[in-house]
Amino acid sequence: MRVIFVALCTVFLSQTMAMAQRIPSHCIALAGQYPGVQYASLGGFPELAAEDVRLHYIGHSTYLLETSGGLTVATDFTGYVGQDIIPNVVTMNRAHSSHWTEFPDPAIDHVLKGWGENGSPAEHYLELDEMIVRNVTTDIRAGIDTRVRDDNSIFVFEVGGLCIGHLGHLHHEPTDEHYALLGRMDIVMVPVDGGRTLDTATMLRVMKRVRARVVLPMHWFGDGTLQSFLAGMKEEFAIEYPDDGAVTVSLRDLPKVPTVYVLRPRPISN
Repeated sequence: MRVIFVALCTVFLSQTMAMAQRIPSHCIALAGQYPGVQYASLGGFPELAAEDVRLHYIGHSTYLLETSGGLTVATDFTGYVGQDIIPNVVTMNRAHSSHWTEFPDPAIDHVLKGWGENGSPAEHYLELDEMIVRNVTTDIRAGIDTRVRDDNSIFVFEVGGLCIGHLGHLHHEPTDEHYALLGRMDIVMVPVDGGRTLDTATMLRVMKRVRARVVLPMHWFGDGTLQSFLAGMKEEFAIEYPDDGAVTVSLRDLPKVPTVYVLRPRPISN
């Protein structure tokens, strides 16, 4: 009995210490977390202050997220984010080959596919040190009038009290159920190609419903489609052009006015 009691106390203490490392977000109620390792910060970048998250636009639909604890996550990963960088976590979608790879580096700890196997939707709820990664599935087009159900994932990253969403290769306007599962997003990475995912008018409607404080465009194929999206956003959102390919955010300094940050793609180099 004493051994069991000591074991239970140990588990409770470990979970309590782990929760102390993670700041709950307002996305959806969070579960407890299990303790894990601490990862080194990316070389060549300044250290992040506690609760900060850096989002670096690699290109196409790939962003690299870095936390103050040193976790790195690459979205819609195609195999490369920069010289000597192996993310702890990668997410992938397969609507097109430019959003995933068949051969992720075996050194990557967690490879999260946005599609399921044998007709079942993908279900991810990954608990790391200061971050939770989860997904909400949507459909992809498979012709003019047909869809493949649950074959894309919107991935959500809960870290530092923030709720960060990556829409993946979104092919239809989310339903009320999707919005409820996503929760309130502070930061969203959004495809703005104007048609290969959603047409611009529909995507603008999605953005105005989500009402994230930070919007990060991606999946654009020239300034024409990008500027069309920005033109529709500028009445309700500020537009900023950071000098480099990254932006650092935290819950404490989210912009008071919802803001689109236009980042130019740039793989990471030492």
